[in-house]
Amino acid sequence: MANQGAKKRKEENSRHMTKLLRIIIVCNVIYVLVRMLIFHSSITWKHWVGLIVTSAAYAVPYKQLASMAKPSYADDGELLDGGFDMGTGGVCGYLHDVIYITCFVQLMSILSGKFWYTYLLIPAFGLYQISGLLKGFLSNGSEGDVEDEKSRKKREKMEKKASRTKFVKGRK
Repeated sequence: MANQGAKKRKEENSRHMTKLLRIIIVCNVIYVLVRMLIFHSSITWKHWVGLIVTSAAYAVPYKQLASMAKPSYADDGELLDGGFDMGTGGVCGYLHDVIYITCFVQLMSILSGKFWYTYLLIPAFGLYQISGLLKGFLSNGSEGDVEDEKSRKKREKMEKKASRTKFVKGRK
């Protein structure tokens, strides 16, 4: 019964990583079959570069996710941790987003080369996140100065309630 959660997480991570690998393989196979075999007359060196770029854009996040999902074992071989929960947000979610955006770009670039501009979403979102982080650091507590009437009254009420003396009923 011990480590049931770790065993379950290990199995979930294994299934999840297998599913991601299948998605990546299917997208690559579709791209190669359609772009390289069916539309072979219109292929240029840019399409080969695109295949290399998307392969790298798959490999880097997949390797990072695989290292996060890797379980840890004790010296005697006992399972200690089933790996990182792949369903959480944060870096794990961003890595999944990169893989899914890459799938979209690779498949849609069969239709038009303009879909490569979709890759600009990744650094744009990164800049958006960094700007929010920098605003938090640069504000220096200025949010406290801007307080509306309702929150001010609520804060005053809570302070008044906290400052009252409390009577503790004792036993006799």
